[in-house]
Amino acid sequence: MLSIALVAWLAMCASAAYWQVGRAAQGNSLSFLYAIEWPLFGVLGILGWIALVNADTITEHQAKARREYEEKMRAEAKAAREVEAEDPEMAAYNDHLAELANKPKKKLWGH
Repeated sequence: MLSIALVAWLAMCASAAYWQVGRAAQGNSLSFLYAIEWPLFGVLGILGWIALVNADTITEHQAKARREYEEKMRAEAKAAREVEAEDPEMAAYNDHLAELANKPKKKLWGH
């Protein structure tokens, strides 16, 4: 759906640029500026499309890095527990915090 919107946007920008070039050729000086502006709007549409298409990819990489970091921290915490005796209440609290960290996060804005 996003790609269809991009194609429609580019078609509209191209037709508007063509129309403004025609008006500029007829002597409308302001249309020279618009003839340059519409292709720039098309390029901005392409850049926005690229950003939206790659937004999930960036998020997946960040999520993978976060999971690796959390696993590393859990392993270090477990190793530290094994080295020194931990208070049972503190161990229960740490287990509770680990449980909270493992719960699925609520997604905002429909992402």
